[in-house]
Amino acid sequence: MAENQHRDRKAVFRIPLIALLAVVFLAVCMIPAAFADVPGLWVMYVVPVALAVFIVRTRTVASTRGLSVRTVFGHRELPWSALKGLAISDKAKVRAVLTDGSEIPLPSVRTRHLPVISLVSEGRMKDPTGLTDDFDADGADPGGTGGTDVGEDTAQD
Repeated sequence: MAENQHRDRKAVFRIPLIALLAVVFLAVCMIPAAFADVPGLWVMYVVPVALAVFIVRTRTVASTRGLSVRTVFGHRELPWSALKGLAISDKAKVRAVLTDGSEIPLPSVRTRHLPVISLVSEGRMKDPTGLTDDFDADGADPGGTGGTDVGEDTAQD
């Protein structure tokens, strides 16, 4: 059973769902304008609905098979073998660089998530920070420092 858990390891990077609270607040604040005497202003509710869809749908999932990138209008599977590496922008955003040289943005993935991606990829993507150097390929901590909390904050990011 522990063997199956090791193979099914994954990390989900997404916008926290608490952001939907702000969308609901925006929708409530739009009530006086949307239902004023001008007909058709209720169409303004397209904005909060679009924001809610963006928050719920956009994510990046790193698993032992590769990266799964989901945007509002599409979905793309990137196996580890198709990746040359990861590129980091000046705003700490991460992009996947494919073997053909093209780049794909990874929604909700930042530089602080690179150690988690390195652990999930089982060493296929190297960790530039060096935080995972003490972990062997099986994910065990040979130093015995108990460093299992590396990816705790990524469940909702």
